[in-house]
Amino acid sequence: AAGHELIRQRRRDLTLIRLTPDLLFDQMIAAGCARKLIFSWAGNPGVGSLHAFRRAVEEGRPRPLELEEYSHFGLALRLQAGASNLPFLPTRNFGGSDLPGVNPRLKQVVCPYTGQKLWAVPALEPDVAILHAQRADDEGTTQAWGLTGVLKEAAFAARRVVVVVEEIVSAEVIRRDPNRTLLPAFRVDAVVEEPFGAHPSYVQGYYDR
Repeated sequence: AAGHELIRQRRRDLTLIRLTPDLLFDQMIAAGCARKLIFSWAGNPGVGSLHAFRRAVEEGRPRPLELEEYSHFGLALRLQAGASNLPFLPTRNFGGSDLPGVNPRLKQVVCPYTGQKLWAVPALEPDVAILHAQRADDEGTTQAWGLTGVLKEAAFAARRVVVVVEEIVSAEVIRRDPNRTLLPAFRVDAVVEEPFGAHPSYVQGYYDR
């Protein structure tokens, strides 16, 4: 729902970031919203290729699309570095892969303790993180469960956080089940109540794909 609103507002020149861009990002690329994509795998689970993504990369339609590609773990580390206020994080993740050949942001570093050669990924601090979760209270305390991916890392790395939820509930409901709290209110800038806001994807406990 948030992506469709960005399309409706005719937002342009966006750098879109996601570990697994799928149908929604394909729609945003087709609508001309995207200038650049920072990602780690692109495709529709169980459906196939992203056709607008392919047209943009191969033919420049509706506009050329700049790509910055990582592994899943490498992109997650970028968000973790941003959330931890660190300039970079090291990993062994890219040894033997072709990604350093196409992504100049991957740099080799030497461990000061062991002398091992490692790869470094730079911190990622998005201007805005838009997250979908099950519920929040009206102050922004957000609860999510199931596959939470890098929601927390993205929220703490970003300068602003917008949370789209299936329902807004009372603070009493949130306090009754504190282990499900993913984000404290002070980290959230806006809450949007949008039932079925992740459809046609799924939200555990609310609806299936």
